[in-house]
Amino acid sequence: MALTLPRVIAHRGAPKEAPENTLVSFRRAHQLGARWIEFDVALTLDARPVIFHDDGLERTSDGQGLLAAATFESVKHLDAGGWFGRAFAGEPVPTLEETLDLAIDLGLGINMELKTDPGREAELATIAMAIARDMWPADRDPPLVSSFSPVAVAAARDVAPDWPMDLIYNQVPATWADDGRALGLVAFGANHKHLTREQVMAIRGAGYKLSSYTVNEVGRAAELFQWGVDAIFTDVPGEMVRKFGAN
Repeated sequence: MALTLPRVIAHRGAPKEAPENTLVSFRRAHQLGARWIEFDVALTLDARPVIFHDDGLERTSDGQGLLAAATFESVKHLDAGGWFGRAFAGEPVPTLEETLDLAIDLGLGINMELKTDPGREAELATIAMAIARDMWPADRDPPLVSSFSPVAVAAARDVAPDWPMDLIYNQVPATWADDGRALGLVAFGANHKHLTREQVMAIRGAGYKLSSYTVNEVGRAAELFQWGVDAIFTDVPGEMVRKFGAN
């Protein structure tokens, strides 16, 4: 399917100005001019999809242990904002449903990244995609769904075959074209630190969209765009939108 990406995608919201992967961070990204946000979806012990990046709870909440070992009842009472600053104390870990509601209300496009636990890749994709498919307005372009896990991408495509799918790499392998065909991809994501001009030209030349993460320097972003990268994920969406525009 056709996919149109803005140049600037707000990585976990606006994490330099608000606690990452929270509703307040997504609202701030919107205020800064971002048209798309990226967020991470993961499962609690009892299979509820919430917006959280790390395996462990400690860095971005007042919890301890693994998210995958925590019940939804315990996760929903965590403080996911106080670590960032007093003004954000009490900010909760959002559910997938709350995040989709906000994106729909604000008119934001989304890249939903599936953050998988070993052995639960298909479970996460099936649960999260069913929710997203049922909630997303039929008259709006569907979200981009991405993961480092080919298993998760394949399971997501089974639930929503008409939604655009993206496989993410830290380093683009020689097998990227095989992955694209096998998974029915429309896009790839790649770590900008390892990305080369030749890889960009090959991927774009094969008809795929290409995004790159996490780009916080204007000069590097300009270089990537010159190479042909479609979109960057950034922690400083306001700065990048001012430089490159929202579209």
